[in-house]
Formats: sequence, C-alpha cells, structure tokens
Amino acid sequence: MAHHEGGGKSRDASGDGSNTVVYIVLRRGSLIAKAAKMQPATAKWYDRRDSVFIEFCVEDSKDVQVNFGKSKIYFSCVSDTDNIKHQNTVDLFGEIDPKDSKHRRTDRSVVCCLRKAEPGKSWPRLTKDRTKCNWLSVDFNNWKDWEDDSDEDLSSFDKFSEMMNSMGGDDLPDLDGADEEHDSADSDDEKMPDLE
Repeated sequence: MAHHEGGGKSRDASGDGSNTVVYIVLRRGSLIAKAAKMQPATAKWYDRRDSVFIEFCVEDSKDVQVNFGKSKIYFSCVSDTDNIKHQNTVDLFGEIDPKDSKHRRTDRSVVCCLRKAEPGKSWPRLTKDRTKCNWLSVDFNNWKDWEDDSDEDLSSFDKFSEMMNSMGGDDLPDLDGADEEHDSADSDDEKMPDLE
C-alpha cells in the first residue's frame, strides 16, 4: 500500500489585523493541522536628536528580519514561546539613513536604532499617517524633550555610534539600564500583614 504525503496552505484574514496560516499535512492516512498565527508585534518608540528608537517587544524571537528603507521599516520574527509569527511594516514620519540604521536582538525584544536623514528635526509621531496603531505606544521611560538641550546629546550619539561600530552589524548596547528595571524586586512584593 502506497502512502502519500501532501501539504497545503491557506490564509484567513480574521479582520483583527492578524492572519492565521494553516498548514495541512497528510501522513500515512492521518491528517495533521498546524496553525501559525500572524500578527503585528507590540512596539514602543521614542525620539532623539539624531535617531528614533523602536523596540519590538517579542520574547525569545527567532528568524528575525529587519529591513530599513528611506521612509519605511519592515520587521518580522517568530516568537519561540508561543510560535506566533510577527510582522510589522511601518511607513515612517520622516526619512532615515538605511545604511546607518541598526538593530539588536535580545531575549526580551528587538531594538532598532533609526538614524534620521535630517538630524535635529523632531518627530511628533513614528508613523506617516496620523492613524493610531493599536500595537504601537510611546516609550515614556526613554522619552526626553531634547529640543532645548545643548549639544551634549550630539556627543552622546557619537559615542553610541562608536559603540555600534565596534560591536558590529546588529548589536545595540543596553539602553539606559532597561534590564536593571526588570531584574530588581518590586517594593510592593513584600508580604502584607494579616487582616483582623
């Protein structure tokens, strides 16, 4: 008796911004269905004098792809924890220098540093359109009103660039001790006294 293996793929747009891709494989007479959900990654962003930073919050990401265009960024990866494929395409508010823009993958996220084509020009939002994206928020922990600052920020970026170049292609250094915040115990984790 001959056994046949076959496979098919179908896409279903669910209307919530995510797509479900279903793979069906027939092996030795049994039907195996494997669903891989596709949705945008949650992201936070903030503006600096010469750069814009975007953090795509995906834990244990694999198959990370980041493509920088002059006015667009494409991001995709698969979350190893829940096997969800994430994909974001962002039409940017302003233009960037794709050659000087870089990214770094950590266990918790993928951080992108987009070098502005026009340094010193403030970005009031990340996206070209004013439409609110439900997956995107402002990173208020790192937000800073830099327009009134002196040239000290400029020298900070130069130091950052040197670090980037010394580290190689897709590595960004830890930003403002972000990991320290997650590692410390909260003060409200202490045991509460019993109520009488």
